[in-house]
Amino acid sequence: MLRVKLSSYIIMPVGLFMNRLKIAFVVDRFGNRFGGAEAYGVELMRELAQAHDITVFARDYDEACDLRLPFVPLRSWSHWPSWIRVLLFAWRARRATRGAYDIVHSHMNGWCGDIEVVHVTPVRYNWRVRPLPVVKRMLSYISLRVQTYLNLEARRVASRPGHRTVAVSGLIAEQLRQAYGSQLSCPIISPGVARPLESDGSQREQLRKQLGWADDDWVCLLVARNPLRKGLPTVLKALAQLPEHYKLLVVGGNASIRDFIQKSGEFQPLLNRIHLVEATSDVAPYYRAADIYVHPTLNDSFGMAPLEAMSFDLPVILSPSPWCGFAQYVRDGQDAVVLTHPQDHEQLARFIMQISSDAVWRTRLIQGGSEVVDQHSWPRIANQYLDLYSAVMAERAGA
Repeated sequence: MLRVKLSSYIIMPVGLFMNRLKIAFVVDRFGNRFGGAEAYGVELMRELAQAHDITVFARDYDEACDLRLPFVPLRSWSHWPSWIRVLLFAWRARRATRGAYDIVHSHMNGWCGDIEVVHVTPVRYNWRVRPLPVVKRMLSYISLRVQTYLNLEARRVASRPGHRTVAVSGLIAEQLRQAYGSQLSCPIISPGVARPLESDGSQREQLRKQLGWADDDWVCLLVARNPLRKGLPTVLKALAQLPEHYKLLVVGGNASIRDFIQKSGEFQPLLNRIHLVEATSDVAPYYRAADIYVHPTLNDSFGMAPLEAMSFDLPVILSPSPWCGFAQYVRDGQDAVVLTHPQDHEQLARFIMQISSDAVWRTRLIQGGSEVVDQHSWPRIANQYLDLYSAVMAERAGA
């Protein structure tokens, strides 16, 4: 049922021109510090909130987040198994948003959204397409957990009027088509990035001095909510092959990461060259303090951190597809350096050395990265969603 009168729109060559909309944004946690997918939601809503009314439906809202929007908490008893909490969240989100908003934009598994954005490898791809041990696959058919996730996702991507399933990368779109058939319509809207404010360099100097690092040290940066999955062991092995003036800064390195390094005899000699920082919503100072961004991730549907690093004029080294979806958006050797394999630490060390010693190549990578940033500006991404909203609402009106 159409909830906004068609008289509030003017037909334009590019589609429907929309007046102020009421948009429900459904996400697990709202805040930049929770991870790349969450940061995607924050920055997209920041852009849309300039012209539209946004209400956030989530389990948590980061108090440190500088974007304050109306918030409806959807919490469940923490002792429930995760699959029950996800099911309850989906049911409550549907009840809370149904019929009350012009557009329901969801980043959660479920069936509440007019726009359903898929950030991670589809459940059906994991359990029905990717090779699995026979016993594990058979057990999945009687697992309440797996069946719940599969059924929620099936409802999420099911074709219906006034609905779109969006993939954040070409990699995710291909996995969705393999899981649900080539007939699945799945537009791709990648994450965006905003260029940082100009800096006079004092923040960089101050932070490096605070960390005890010299101006001529080469600082490699890794930003991740789960550094182990984003390739930290590979980075540590590469660091062990590099001279003493190469350092490593890990943002997202909690106590478990510290224990991992300290308990590993292989990495203990590197402790004085590594600095771990707890997850934070303000990563800008650490990007400014670094010289090279390293991202040998083992699993990234897109990879927002390397894109953000490019906005701070850092040369980037990252995993190839299918380990990193962002690799499909860069030219190897021109916009970024793409590894042959995410666990090839010798190649990673070699690339770090080459970038630090070859000023011409380093400048070319920074310029290429800047061009990639221009292609992923948040205003451009927001306009893609507004076009999608227009199509969805017109389709709903016709239905």
